[in-house]
Amino acid sequence: MLVTASVQNQAQAQQWGQAIGVVRTADTGEPIPGTTILVTDTNFGTASKNDGTWSLRMPQGRYALRFSAIGFATRTDSIVVRSDQNTELNVRLSPSTLEMDEVTIEESRTPVAAGVFEISPKAARDLPTPVRDVARALKVLPGVVTNNELSNQVSVRGGGFNENLYFINGFEIFLPFRPRQGEQEGLSLMNAELADRITFYSGGFPARYGGKLASAVDVGYRDTENQPTTASAYASLLDAGVSAGGSAAGGKLGWLAGLRSARPRRFFSTQELQGDYDPDFKDAQLSLRWKPAQRVLVETLGIRASHTFTLNPNARRTFFGTISQNSALAPSNLQSMTIRYDDSNREVDGYETTFAGTRITVPAGRVKTEHDISLFDTEETERFDLSGTALLFLVDPGSQNPTPGDGLFPIGSSRQEDAADNRVAVRTVTAQGRYTTLAKNHALEAGWQLRSLRFEDRIDEKSVISGRAITGESVRIVSDSLTDSASFTAARKAFYVQDTVELPHPSRDGFIITGGVRAEHFNFNSEWTVSPRVTARYRLDANTQLLGSWGIYYQSPSYRELRGKPEVGETILGALNRDLKAQRSHQVVAGIEHFLPRLRFVLRGEVYHKRISNLISYDIDNVRVRYSGDNDATAAISGLDIQLKGEFVPGLESWVNYSFLHATENFLPEFETSSSQGSTPRPTDQRHTVSMYLQDYIPDNPTWRLHLRTLYGSGLPYTPPVPGPQVGNLLVQAPGDRFSARYPRYFRFDMGITKELVVAEGKRPLNLDVTFEILNVFNMTNTVSYTWVPDAAGIWRRVPTRLTPRTINVRARLEF
Repeated sequence: MLVTASVQNQAQAQQWGQAIGVVRTADTGEPIPGTTILVTDTNFGTASKNDGTWSLRMPQGRYALRFSAIGFATRTDSIVVRSDQNTELNVRLSPSTLEMDEVTIEESRTPVAAGVFEISPKAARDLPTPVRDVARALKVLPGVVTNNELSNQVSVRGGGFNENLYFINGFEIFLPFRPRQGEQEGLSLMNAELADRITFYSGGFPARYGGKLASAVDVGYRDTENQPTTASAYASLLDAGVSAGGSAAGGKLGWLAGLRSARPRRFFSTQELQGDYDPDFKDAQLSLRWKPAQRVLVETLGIRASHTFTLNPNARRTFFGTISQNSALAPSNLQSMTIRYDDSNREVDGYETTFAGTRITVPAGRVKTEHDISLFDTEETERFDLSGTALLFLVDPGSQNPTPGDGLFPIGSSRQEDAADNRVAVRTVTAQGRYTTLAKNHALEAGWQLRSLRFEDRIDEKSVISGRAITGESVRIVSDSLTDSASFTAARKAFYVQDTVELPHPSRDGFIITGGVRAEHFNFNSEWTVSPRVTARYRLDANTQLLGSWGIYYQSPSYRELRGKPEVGETILGALNRDLKAQRSHQVVAGIEHFLPRLRFVLRGEVYHKRISNLISYDIDNVRVRYSGDNDATAAISGLDIQLKGEFVPGLESWVNYSFLHATENFLPEFETSSSQGSTPRPTDQRHTVSMYLQDYIPDNPTWRLHLRTLYGSGLPYTPPVPGPQVGNLLVQAPGDRFSARYPRYFRFDMGITKELVVAEGKRPLNLDVTFEILNVFNMTNTVSYTWVPDAAGIWRRVPTRLTPRTINVRARLEF
């Protein structure tokens, strides 16, 4: 339960008092400025002033306050706050010491650094979203571009969907390789119910992370050694899951397991495309931590995921265009498209994923050594046979229920047939080592990685468009066709070294610099890359820190970039570009973080600039990315991220983010065309993004909690078509000026109300949370892509593909 008994006590009558005091050193009695004072297990608190004094207004009740300061041992004291009174609590902190005789380096909470943000697992669980998912929770963090609630893929600070790293307990995992639309992606493998921490690197990540340009997400699962058995279960109208953890073998073996199942057919069926939706996403995970001897740790992680998306489409009806309020000034141009699908149409997409990894950690003198090996095996399939007739109508705005012949005037029709039987199987085997030690004011780290990759690809797809030419005769155009299969293997190896050093500063841990270098080799194109990186953090005063990072990052081409777009008659292996180089990003980040003691909020701002060379350009439709297969462009990305984060009430964290982004690309002269000349927007160029997550409880009754999520993004660019070559008498479409048009803005507001119930008390309490959610509260219309349909005059009409409308969801979570 988030609101503990003490916090329930404090807010019953909403009567406030004030806690005051002075923080001094235990040996000399000197005041300690900048001491952080927090209500235990929350971020609600303040900081001491230069003379060591502090004050904090709180609802009346009993609290445990945690006092921490750099260079001093943390201390926790209790205090009883009474209504309209000052309660004094003076604290003395003892200097902390570091024993270096036997060094054990443990993973700790991520320190404040440029581009590094955290979201608590509880916040990831409480966010009002259609499906509980760590990847979807990232959309409320700074720098994340947002335009699709159905997808769990993210674009970070102008990067592509394929430029992000994902880790669970230090093991790298991967998202689906070739989805077409967000409904197919299912659950990401990161389970918030099992997580203890979620760290998001939006840029400037250290040398231990490599191979991508944009970001890294590091999820750590809970350590259950020497812990009693606990469990939780949740269920909603869209998904369900159960998790449990505990210890065995005298506390030496910690275990953690989770099962999840999502069947969001109600959510998907709210879209304009009507049919029989049958999504079935499920996975099982097991994490083990065994200590066979002192300071020896064996970790194992196993995941099995089976995700299937089935659709039998019936029909789609979309209204678009404009309605005039004054037809004398501007006539209405309301149109409609109706698609009637043939009988027995069916689409079945899915992927089967297996992951297994083991790590052994042992000391070697003063060095902690880690060695692990892992297997990631996935098979993605895509089978569909879809055919239907699209009818275009002009709509009478005055018609109450327009039907053909009564409010709907036909202006054209076309027929499209799409069929595919595709399969891609990817096997990744990774072995790596990591070595860490402390030496005076240095934290040294080095590591290596060997990885083998095997790809098996089968493509059999065809698209045909039929319609009427300008003269009225029927025309049939094969717009896309490819049939081939191939397999190939590749290998990567990497090495890195890194040193974190504490430089002289008035306060301990006040000036930290981390420098490192990473070298990688990809045997497919025989390329070596060297990536130097530096991050720094400097404390200006007790409440203000300066942040910065600089680095050169490389991303070796994956299978999707290597394959590119095979030409007509070209084989898959023939399309693989062995001269393709790794994309190179030169990044600089500068930021400042300031704690506002009176408001108990943290204000953080960062500016960044990236220059990318050897860019592999791509086009995007919905969530499907098609790479050019060539190093054909350069790019420049600049932006600003601002976050205000804190707690309006004790124990409930909230934040507001604003991001500005400007991302452009320039094609090299030999790849430039008439539609891609000069500087053009990147596909991820979302100029303005606002995201909010706000929490509160109902006055006089903190067992009722409110969760609000808001996502806003200005329109992303797309490439509009122009009249292309003439086939018969039909004028087909061709790509126009690259990314010269923009989709409408994306906006949604989601709300959840939770009632906390104590079902049973005692040594093994039973707590129940019941949540009522309204998704897309204001029923905003959001467009993710366009479909282009020719009318009788041969003109291609733009028809929007819209996302989900308002949806109601009810969920319950039981913890015991």
